[in-house]
Amino acid sequence: MSVDYLLHESGVGYAIFKVRMQADSVGQRLKEVQEQSQDLAKFGKMVELVSFAPFQGAAQALENANLVSEGIMSDYLKTVLEANMPKASKKNKTVLGVTDRGLAGSIKAGFPSLECETSETSEVCADLLRGLRLHAEKLLKQLQTGDVDRAQLGLGHAYSRAKVKFSVQKNDNHIIQAIATIDHLDKAVNLFSMRVREWYGWHFPELVKIVSDNTKYAQLALLIKDKKTLTEDNIHDIAAIVDDDEAVARSIIDAAKVSMGQDISDADMENVMAFAERVVSLNKYRKSVGNYLVSKMSIVAPNLAALIGETVGARLISKAGSLTNLAKYPASTVQILGAEKALFRALKTKGNTPKFGIIYHSSFIGRAGAKNKGRISRFLANKTSIASRIDNFSETPTTKFGEALKAQVEERLNFYATGEAPTKNEQAMQAAMNAVLGDINVEDPTAGAAEDVEMADGVTAAATEQAVRKEKSKEEKKKEKKEKKRKSMGADSDDEADKKEKKKKRKSEGVDGDKKEKKKSRKSM
Repeated sequence: MSVDYLLHESGVGYAIFKVRMQADSVGQRLKEVQEQSQDLAKFGKMVELVSFAPFQGAAQALENANLVSEGIMSDYLKTVLEANMPKASKKNKTVLGVTDRGLAGSIKAGFPSLECETSETSEVCADLLRGLRLHAEKLLKQLQTGDVDRAQLGLGHAYSRAKVKFSVQKNDNHIIQAIATIDHLDKAVNLFSMRVREWYGWHFPELVKIVSDNTKYAQLALLIKDKKTLTEDNIHDIAAIVDDDEAVARSIIDAAKVSMGQDISDADMENVMAFAERVVSLNKYRKSVGNYLVSKMSIVAPNLAALIGETVGARLISKAGSLTNLAKYPASTVQILGAEKALFRALKTKGNTPKFGIIYHSSFIGRAGAKNKGRISRFLANKTSIASRIDNFSETPTTKFGEALKAQVEERLNFYATGEAPTKNEQAMQAAMNAVLGDINVEDPTAGAAEDVEMADGVTAAATEQAVRKEKSKEEKKKEKKEKKRKSMGADSDDEADKKEKKKKRKSEGVDGDKKEKKKSRKSM
């Protein structure tokens, strides 16, 4: 099928070109197009500009670019096509070459008399459109040199910003980077602390048995340095490091006096102290990053943090890729998020699938009994999914829903232990909603009071209507059961009556038959 017209979309506007030269055979035409599309002089004879409709501003250009990316024909493009495309008959349809396949389908739906060819379905169309992109700046005589490049650069930046939808409050990328940094710091600090223990242990081996914490050990190494210089005057400084435990401080001083460690030269001690100082600074930085993560989670995902904790919540967001992706996941996926290898291994070997992934690190799983770990993990994943969706779609951060969901998990744990019935989800969410509305009214009593009342009335009315429907459905079910029983009883009674009547008839027929036979025998006598 030969192409009659070409649609060229760019950052400056829409342009429609008419194809002037077409060869008879497909092979010759392909060869001609491929050779001539590279040369402006030859390609200029193949196409002719019919109309050029520039965009009125950056906003209109961005709007049309978004619609083209989604395969939708804009109103502006529709008016351009209506004004410049010839009216085709049913026999001779006009063929329009379009770059995007989705846009071609949208144009064909809007203009049934048009046939659309894309670069995917026609090589000739692809070469012609490629030539337009290459020489558009020269073919569009209304433009100056560099206009197309500047428009494309500005539109590209605006389109990218619109797709990213950057928000300072909702930017969860920093949470992903912070939790990854914490993981790397934990590994590094543990590795370096073991190296400090081993290196300084040659000089003071007894200190490892007295102090087991890595951070305190490195701080004590920096304080003590050479064990020979340790005196009673240092007991208060040592006690300040070991949480004001005077007994531990006394044992460290006593152990230094009778230590079996070897002496270290000043140069070696200097290197050990420099490394210990690095370990202490890394520990401080690890704490600062942890505090930053807590503050960031309180802004981006406060309900998720209130329910499952900042660290576990950040790990779930990082594993999902973003808070939006986590909100899209069902509870069953959230439950095993982080246990993909175990899941696919179980599916391959036809074994038992894992019951939990990252949420295993939550305190709720550890507090549950062995037989209830799977049940509480499923319940916790359900509440985690709800909390992530609330955080993702709410405009003002609040922890009321997360606290309500956490109370529900606590009640479910209590239910598994004692059998006490937990609060229904509808009641818990209604109480959380009332608390949120109460906070809004306290902050601004006059703002949105009518809307809050309407919202509360609507929620109450919906709950009441739902309860009435449940009661009606229960009553209808009871009535249906009664009718079925009555019908079945009636059918049974009718069957029994029929059986009795049949028996009576048989008996009566039997008696009459006996009487007739007796009369016949008497007559024969």
